[in-house]
Amino acid sequence: MRNMALDGSVLCALKNEFTKKLIGARVEKVYQPERDEIVLSIRNFKDSYKLLLCAHPSFARVGFISVTKDNPDTPPLFCMLLRKHLCGGKIVGIRQVDFERIIEFDVESYNELGDLSVKTLICEIMGKHSNIILTDCSRKIIDSIFHVDITMSRVRQIMPGLIYENAPSQGKQNPLEAGYNDFLSAIGEIQGGYDKKIMSSFMGISPLTAREIAYRALGADTEISYENDKKVADEFFKAFKRIEKDEFSPVVLTDAQSGKMLEFSALGINQYGEMAEKEYFESMSLALESFYEKKAAKESVKQKTADITKVISNNLARCRKKLQLECETLEKCKKRELNKVKGDLITANIYCINKGDKKAFLENFYDGGKIIEIALDETLTPSQNAQKYYKKYNKEKTAEAETLVQKKLNEAEIDYLETVLLNMENVETKEEIAQIKEELVEQGYLKKRNIKGKKKQAQIKPMEFVSSDGYEIFVGKNNKQNDYVTLKLARSTDIWLHTKTIHGSHAVIKTGGDENIPERTIFEAAMIAAYYSKGRNSANVSVDYTAVKNVKKPSGAKPGMVIYVNNKTAVVTPDEKTVESLKK
Repeated sequence: MRNMALDGSVLCALKNEFTKKLIGARVEKVYQPERDEIVLSIRNFKDSYKLLLCAHPSFARVGFISVTKDNPDTPPLFCMLLRKHLCGGKIVGIRQVDFERIIEFDVESYNELGDLSVKTLICEIMGKHSNIILTDCSRKIIDSIFHVDITMSRVRQIMPGLIYENAPSQGKQNPLEAGYNDFLSAIGEIQGGYDKKIMSSFMGISPLTAREIAYRALGADTEISYENDKKVADEFFKAFKRIEKDEFSPVVLTDAQSGKMLEFSALGINQYGEMAEKEYFESMSLALESFYEKKAAKESVKQKTADITKVISNNLARCRKKLQLECETLEKCKKRELNKVKGDLITANIYCINKGDKKAFLENFYDGGKIIEIALDETLTPSQNAQKYYKKYNKEKTAEAETLVQKKLNEAEIDYLETVLLNMENVETKEEIAQIKEELVEQGYLKKRNIKGKKKQAQIKPMEFVSSDGYEIFVGKNNKQNDYVTLKLARSTDIWLHTKTIHGSHAVIKTGGDENIPERTIFEAAMIAAYYSKGRNSANVSVDYTAVKNVKKPSGAKPGMVIYVNNKTAVVTPDEKTVESLKK
């Protein structure tokens, strides 16, 4: 995803939106839900707003949000500092720096001496260099969400006590100040297509916006000519007249086939034609919230699961190495019977073997009288050599028995860890991560952290679906949820489903005692179970189903591990659209 989609035009639309609603409003509360996010709770005379400032390297943005974000138990230091300087303050100014992706909020509040002073909260949307900075009235940096010292950048440092300086100029013109001849002159000096010419000449213009201007002017025509220069210039100034008049068309584009989100724009987009579906919004904030909601949530979850996934993967690697050694041990133990045979043959022929012999060639009466060569220890008597082979036999017999037990336990652990790894791939919320963390702590894979105060345990909330015939279907997204769905939520007459031989979620059809469940419902439940399994992307997935009374959890088994009998099997092809349509 190209964060530059949030360009100068988008920020200009946002600035206008903020100006209409926030000038004269007061900052009531400040939160920092993530290390790179600040949320300001703001109230004017009649309405309240939540303003998000995000400095995430991939999802940096500003905008109003409607969702309530979870906050840490202890607010970070930067959050505390913002509360000290901004809470109770009045927003007296909002501006965009030139046409760049930088927006500033002036907040008037009383300082420690009781005097009115103005602090400026600056949000720089610059990809991996994004930042949120608080300065005083003399532009001295009070603090920032990310510090940038000289070891990180020799060009520009962002540190408390330094004077805030604007980001280094790239030598581009402000498109709002450019004249017609300026435009023609600027693009004439740049090599490449018209989109590259526009981006290279003017600040704050994204590849998407540059392509759109060229597309509206010329369509599929890519020829560079003076006539086309003028057409592009006309379209360029037409777009910026709309910006100056605050005539924006906030839109989000999704892929017409896959439904994947593509782009967003403040000016409307035509270049994708029928390949993209358009959804227009009343405000730029609403468009951004819709676009980023899923993308940012997935990225945040991905970051939070990385450490847990690493722990699981390391344990899996350990178990697989152990399994390899166990298999090698068992392979060696297969030869133990030969040691017993050798011991028996030495004992039977002890009269013809002498101490000091290095070898004995004896008739193997266990194998039709074939001659077998037996190595001997010349320092031992024939009887002692026989005992040596018997000891080897007994040792390997014991080792085999113990190894088989350990191998079974190890395979069960691998099976369990692979289910947890699958669960990590399917997590969507912080609560689900907390559930898996809790499970791994209980199983001894993670250390228990001592947190001050009692923290609420994440509630078990399995996914809910309704079949086309009206039957409720519950699906666990992790092992704790699987245990809950199968062992507590389900009744003995309900139908339990699970993918055959591959890891996946437990699914339960609530029958209400009905013995004649429609085939369509079983098929839909099987598809859901297949979708939330390792076989999600497979064409044909076998799903076992049986009455819940036939499902048992062995004593001492790990979370989510069960055995079942008397099952039937359905073969399905997972389909995301069908699964989504059945969600409750």
